[in-house]
Amino acid sequence: MSQPLPPTTSPMRPLPALIFASRWLQLPLYLGLILAQAVYVFHFWVELVHLIEAVFGDTTALQKLVSSIGYKSDATVTSLNETIIMLVVLALIDVVMISNLLIMVIVGGYETFVSRLRLEHHPDQPEWLSHVNASVLKVKLATAIIGISSIHLLKTFINAANYELQVLMWQTIIHVVFLLSALAIALTDRLMAGPDTKH
Repeated sequence: MSQPLPPTTSPMRPLPALIFASRWLQLPLYLGLILAQAVYVFHFWVELVHLIEAVFGDTTALQKLVSSIGYKSDATVTSLNETIIMLVVLALIDVVMISNLLIMVIVGGYETFVSRLRLEHHPDQPEWLSHVNASVLKVKLATAIIGISSIHLLKTFINAANYELQVLMWQTIIHVVFLLSALAIALTDRLMAGPDTKH
């Protein structure tokens, strides 16, 4: 018994082929984001090295930390305290969360808009990548932005003495707007997907 022949696809016309190939113009954008990721990795290690050096009494590293986190005090800072350590750790967490956001945009965006990565049987395939599409990517990005905003807001509240009330108020309002926007995106995605669609 003969095997059925695979369906043949007719070649695309020149204009549709050009339009479809234009998706590769996004490739330099994703490569640029990979370079931005490398900058964040370098920044993370610089801050971590300064923190470790400050623990061992390096006053130059301590002043660099104090300057980078925007910490101010009436007295001259000569040693690490709990507030400075907490602010530095939150800044490091912030870098990690932004790095996670970059990974979602690079991997998910490339998979969705440029070309398949073909990671179906790869042991390190991200769980979310198996069902990623533009709607899922939007919801995940909105959630990641809320997490980053939460870290920034927490850093501000810990160091609230150095901020004006108006700054605290606007940061809180912006964070609430992010929350409402994410809820609206998730609700819209659910309504458009229909009741029978599982994410």
